[in-house]
Amino acid sequence: MAEAAKQARKGPAIRKIGMPYELDEGLGTRARIGLIVLATDQTVEHEFRQIITPLEGVAFYESRIKNAQQITEETLAEMEKGITPCTEVIMPGCRLDVVAYGCTSGAMVIGDRRVGECIHAARPGIPYTTPMKAAYAAFEALGAQRIAYIAPYSESLCVRMCEEIEDHGFEVPAMGSWNEPDDDRVARISAETVAAAVRDLGSLDEVDAVFVSCSGVRIALNVEEMEAEIGKAVTSSNHAMAWHCLRLAGYHDPIPGYGRLFHLSPAAS
Repeated sequence: MAEAAKQARKGPAIRKIGMPYELDEGLGTRARIGLIVLATDQTVEHEFRQIITPLEGVAFYESRIKNAQQITEETLAEMEKGITPCTEVIMPGCRLDVVAYGCTSGAMVIGDRRVGECIHAARPGIPYTTPMKAAYAAFEALGAQRIAYIAPYSESLCVRMCEEIEDHGFEVPAMGSWNEPDDDRVARISAETVAAAVRDLGSLDEVDAVFVSCSGVRIALNVEEMEAEIGKAVTSSNHAMAWHCLRLAGYHDPIPGYGRLFHLSPAAS
């Protein structure tokens, strides 16, 4: 019976095919952001959504890049070959205003310039950023020179990143690390643990700003509160990168609730 009824079906009696429709400008009328996220990352999309989704006319679209769970210079370097194909699958054929590669240590090992070349192989000429590129722009916009550096990485990787920051003209008088190479554990470092580290290093007279490195660390949503506690500028990989994406995409409105940086624009280059 069921088979006979199925064969007898002819579909809806009333059919309107080719109905008229109108097009609007779609989502992201003011800014469209492309974001390359690590396969193991649990944090950057969450923090980007909190910051960017409420902004009228702004949208972001992401792809995932394969990476190893354990963070070493070798596994970070491996990601270089995935940047171009991951860029290619973000809204192909549609407008993007900026593309961000969301790995702080990976960008340092691969190099910001090389990351840009890989992105431009898929999206020629588009503005791009990384957590470190964004951090340098943030330090300049904030007028911060002496940076307290906090990260989950091994001591050797932290030292290399601090040297990289100093090579860009800033000082790093203080460094703190949780020495945790596993991305899953990094994503579960508690907000209070991060806040305690910011208070500890940020209270030092030798520093005038705090940078929390690694896209897996949860802090961006608490920056304003931390700044109020220590009386100094605070930023992080995701915090600085979300800000830099917006500014590079042409969105310069001040955004309350996320600390000093989101009331500023990058210094003129």
